[in-house]
Amino acid sequence: MLFKRKDFISLKDISADEILYILNTAETMKIVLGQTNKKAPHLRGKSVIMLFYEKSTRARMSYELAAQYLSANVVDISLPYSFDQAGNLSDMGNLIDQMGADFIILRHPMSGSARLLAEHAHSSVINAGDGLNENPSQSMLDLMTIKIQKGGFEGLKVAIVGDIAHSRVTRSNIWALLKLGTEVTLAGPPTLIPDEWSWFGPKITYNTEDAVRDADVIMVVKLHDANAYGRYVPSENEYKNLFKIDEQMLKMAKPDAIVMHPGPIRRGIELSSQVIDSHQCLTNDQIANGVAVRMALLYLLSMSEAGAQKQEA
Repeated sequence: MLFKRKDFISLKDISADEILYILNTAETMKIVLGQTNKKAPHLRGKSVIMLFYEKSTRARMSYELAAQYLSANVVDISLPYSFDQAGNLSDMGNLIDQMGADFIILRHPMSGSARLLAEHAHSSVINAGDGLNENPSQSMLDLMTIKIQKGGFEGLKVAIVGDIAHSRVTRSNIWALLKLGTEVTLAGPPTLIPDEWSWFGPKITYNTEDAVRDADVIMVVKLHDANAYGRYVPSENEYKNLFKIDEQMLKMAKPDAIVMHPGPIRRGIELSSQVIDSHQCLTNDQIANGVAVRMALLYLLSMSEAGAQKQEA
């Protein structure tokens, strides 16, 4: 199978076969990461621009290492953002094109920004998070973790618990997991679960026990807004009493259920310390898989016919 996309923007418009192809490539990249010499020559002579309008130490480090392990040149650009600068993305894309860059990794607070940049840049664009829309590469590392632990996706029961409304990785995960044949249940406060998500296939509940009962995978997402208490939920105590995953809650899932979190975790609020420190919590695996996934994305886009044609235009 040949990956034919110039950009990696969204999991909404990507096929299940393409998702599995990326995951299989990422597993090959993980073999490279296990070697003493992690350098691979696949992107030698290529340039990767890290264009971050939002702070994210973990994501930036993961992308930078992925590019460097593939022998690419990396330029890190961190810029402040104001909404009156939204139109400058097309100008930035043109500027980067004129300097001969091959890839742009974009993290931006405006939904749709990655697609806008991709339409105005010859470089291949990877969406590292656009507003409240999607974070597809974060979703891919979640999917890789599930695939390695469970061997596949068909028939799995996945519970996603927390602030669904403001979690862009949850949007990406929902699109992908449903395509891959899993049963998805969303749980959280009524104020933090958009009703329209039920139209696309997930079940919705406001009871955490209902969501995690017999689950194979529990994905926990944090409260996006630090001022959520008093706005979306009455108090921190009420939130953790109703939606925290602790040992008792975990016992309702299948005995071999895994727990995931995109980080950073608020210990004792979203997950109990006992769950975080247990063998079922795979946050470290997610971090390690993130580098492999991003290596796979860079490699596949560099080999894509669409990417090559666009860059030659």
